[in-house]
Amino acid sequence: MIEAYKFGEIVISGKTYQSDVIVYPDHVDSRWWRKEGHVLEPDDIRRVIDARPDIIVFGTGQPGFMEVSEKTVAEMNKLKIEAIIMPTEQACKEYNRIAQNRKVIACLHLTC
Repeated sequence: MIEAYKFGEIVISGKTYQSDVIVYPDHVDSRWWRKEGHVLEPDDIRRVIDARPDIIVFGTGQPGFMEVSEKTVAEMNKLKIEAIIMPTEQACKEYNRIAQNRKVIACLHLTC
């Protein structure tokens, strides 16, 4: 459960993180970073894709500057994984709303 988010900081299950995170159903990866910074490519989330969730929620930063590439979305579509892409504050709320009923992983950029 994501309890709070503000620019540069997120609280998940009582623990505070100050770097981008991937929220899996059973753990949080706080060492996630993209090779191209603000462009997310399939290799940046290979483990997420390989986990075959129903949905991947992408938080694109507070103002939404991170871009999920067309190649990433196309690969997800091919595997029938739904992509939800929105600014991180909204993405946190959406993750909390759907994670209780579906296999969901969230990839959250915490800053710009």
